[in-house]
Amino acid sequence: MKVGDLVARKSYNKDIIFKIVSFEEDKDGQKVALLKGIAFRILADAYLDDLEEITTHDLRAIMIDKEVELLLSRKVNQPLERSRRLSRGLAKQETEVKTYGIPGKVLQIDGDREYLNICLDVYAELGIPAAGVAIPEDEQYKEVRGLLEKYNPDILVITGHDSMTGKKGGVENLKNYRNSHNFVKTVKAARKWQPNLDALVIFAGACQSNFEKIISSGANYASSPGRIMIHALDPVFIVEKIACSRIDVVVPIEEVIEQTITGVKGIGGSETRGKFRWAMPLLEINK
Repeated sequence: MKVGDLVARKSYNKDIIFKIVSFEEDKDGQKVALLKGIAFRILADAYLDDLEEITTHDLRAIMIDKEVELLLSRKVNQPLERSRRLSRGLAKQETEVKTYGIPGKVLQIDGDREYLNICLDVYAELGIPAAGVAIPEDEQYKEVRGLLEKYNPDILVITGHDSMTGKKGGVENLKNYRNSHNFVKTVKAARKWQPNLDALVIFAGACQSNFEKIISSGANYASSPGRIMIHALDPVFIVEKIACSRIDVVVPIEEVIEQTITGVKGIGGSETRGKFRWAMPLLEINK
């Protein structure tokens, strides 16, 4: 086996597909593979004899299975129908004034370039303006302020990979997580730039992240209250709900969580105002 191979762990009934990112040796000199999830934002490790190679290399097909594809299809159509319905309500029939919608702008800082590219494709499908930068989790806090100044987003996503590495001192201890402490530092740096939770909406976290610490550092939404794995697209689906909800509406937290794949054990947060604006007129200029 080599770096880049897709594998599953036999001891876990091959429930998750991983990519091998590197190798190391344990204290006895046995070779261990370091793994990152494909459909889930989790890090893990395993001995080579516990791994079985997966032949497919279509990462999008692994991440977006039939169930997720159906959910995505509904979401792609929702903004179109919402636009038609609200435009009819806003337009003055006697003048036939046409309106247009402006969803909130997104900046996603991701520790995984492959995941980031797929997320950007999904934002485009959903009609949400988004920029993305791939930065290792332990470097994100150094770069976030400059990126916020450059892109001036309405919504910031801080994500990558994470996992619990132990329970010494309890689940509250940040030392028991691979990257939760990095997400906390990045959220705090972002909040120094914009402390208002409605002016800048923040999602932060990945699989099994320390939800309470990330929320208390200033995030609107975070993972993972139940210390479970979250789907790679859960941050995108949260963003879609906020980006496409009107600015005069406080979006109920239960409606936001309903948009996700992993649900209330995977994602939590607080009520937050939407970022969608209507504008008029939409001018059609004949060229």
